[in-house]
Amino acid sequence: MEKFCGLDAHKDSVFMCILNENNEKYEEVFGTLTPDLERLRDVLVEHGVGYVAMESTSIYWYPIWRVLENDFDVKLVNPLFIKQVPGRKSDVKDAQWIATVLMKGLVKGSFVPPSLVQQLRLYNRKIINLNKELRRAEQGMDLILQRCNVRLSNYISDIGSKSMRKVVQSIADGNFKPEHLLGLVHVRIVRKHSSKTILDALTGQFTPGDIDMLKLTVQDITFREQQIEFCKQKLLETCHKYFGLQMELLVTIPGIKEHSAACIISEIGTDMKSFTSASALVGWAGLRPRNDQSAGKIKGRKTLHGNKYLRIMLVQCAWGASRTKGSTFMARYQRLRKRMHHNKALIANARKLLVVTWNILAKKEPYFAQAS
Repeated sequence: MEKFCGLDAHKDSVFMCILNENNEKYEEVFGTLTPDLERLRDVLVEHGVGYVAMESTSIYWYPIWRVLENDFDVKLVNPLFIKQVPGRKSDVKDAQWIATVLMKGLVKGSFVPPSLVQQLRLYNRKIINLNKELRRAEQGMDLILQRCNVRLSNYISDIGSKSMRKVVQSIADGNFKPEHLLGLVHVRIVRKHSSKTILDALTGQFTPGDIDMLKLTVQDITFREQQIEFCKQKLLETCHKYFGLQMELLVTIPGIKEHSAACIISEIGTDMKSFTSASALVGWAGLRPRNDQSAGKIKGRKTLHGNKYLRIMLVQCAWGASRTKGSTFMARYQRLRKRMHHNKALIANARKLLVVTWNILAKKEPYFAQAS
């Protein structure tokens, strides 16, 4: 007789309920320390459990998954699909309800990538978070300069540019004479706005505290750049070592380079059997427009919630593909741009990129071989 287990995971506790086809149940509460989870595994083995399901609650499911994945058929389920009916609610009843819907075959497990791909995800998502912190540090650097009445950011397109870095480094080193700083600014910027304007923008008033804050900000930016470079190197090394063929296939797609290919692999893996079709992958990524229609009126066409890290990279790749001369993505973008906002056209291209990616990884053929 098959037995099914539902787990309701929390930060400090895991509620377990085992059910069989005769509706006999066994319930117990476990801690979340490693010895507690190993005892949970032993209890499941002792009761002959074959199938386990649990909600994807924050990050609390990760340790449980690692302990149980080798011994049981474990399913990670979206909480949205197993909400209890209104009424009295408790953690024990939640675990029992999860076991019940698992036994009845009413839930489908979410995509959980293999351990190696999960490691790649750590590097990729750390890079994205570090880039956000880097932008904040650069904005803080510009705020310090604005307080000192140095207005160089008014005349450059990127506050993280080489000209800005050189100027800030010189000020942090104690040399903030406007004439010296002018020589550090790119000649194109000086020609565009005139040397007098840039010289006036570099004339400011500095206190020892301002200089110290700039020194700390420069150190902060340098540290984050080193961390980003380390994560990128690790990400690419691992991808080339284990997924070299898939990397070679993905870079044949316009707009996708080595780093982009590694980021995509880190989020969706390389085994497309996890997604029954390209449409399923598009929906999982959150690039499919929602179907919100009532009484013949369309109320919304916003994209669904999905993997935000994958979407960020795909939109960046779509922008590159839209600028690749001679590519179908460029022609598609220009065609869509005539009848919709450019952001919508980019999302449409990102969706198309993901469809192409699914086909390439599923068929193991390069992009140009498919297009011919």
